[in-house]
Amino acid sequence: MDLPAAALPLATVRESVAEFLSTVIYVYIVVIFAYIVTNLLFAAGLRPPYTRTGNAILGYLRDVCEPYLRIFRRLLPSFGGFDFSPIIAIFALEIVNQIVIKGILY
Repeated sequence: MDLPAAALPLATVRESVAEFLSTVIYVYIVVIFAYIVTNLLFAAGLRPPYTRTGNAILGYLRDVCEPYLRIFRRLLPSFGGFDFSPIIAIFALEIVNQIVIKGILY
């Protein structure tokens, strides 16, 4: 089914917005993974030497990820030393991504 000529710019804008939101969610998931990996390295005792750049990066990861992960930490019970909140948070982001993209495109 062909779209009328007036609907083509609207379809292009909707696709661009959907692609942008999907990319933002993907980048946030990558940032959460980086935060998880750095926390695992610190738990294993592999702490990098003090540098301003390293502290700025670690502070950024903490400031960006902790508010979102804290939501899921309040919802999940404690499982000993394991923190499953990042896994649930990433699943929630994927679900929101699918719902938003389908809502925008269709």
